Amino acid sequence: MGEKYNSGMLGPSPYALATPAFRFQALAATVGRAAMGGPREAALVALLAARMAAGAAPAGGLSPAQRARRAEAARGWVGTMALSPVLRAAIGRLLEASAGSDPSAVAGALCKVTDVTAQWLDRPARSELEALAAKLVA
Repeated sequence: MGEKYNSGMLGPSPYALATPAFRFQALAATVGRAAMGGPREAALVALLAARMAAGAAPAGGLSPAQRARRAEAARGWVGTMALSPVLRAAIGRLLEASAGSDPSAVAGALCKVTDVTAQWLDRPARSELEALAAKLVA
């Protein structure tokens, strides 16, 4: 009874699920720190752009029909946000590209979203977007 349980000795459980890793931690942290209103909505759009672009990558594992449904649902959500016309146009282009099958078009649209939202993103968040765009064209 006096023994303490030491999970380090037993190792990982063979029945445990793998811990999922969230790919865009810096973007999510930026959203969490952003002030309510325009800065937070811009950061949210950047996070949405990253998730849509990652899903449109060849390794994203989504069918064309799934990408099209995601893009349509995202359009509806983005339509409820108070965005500048420039940002609204940039995310619209990204959503359109993410429903298609051309990774380079997605990368170009993601670069535009990154440029438009750069003033609200810190360096690590921008780096996540830039790395994703580079991976899409590689």
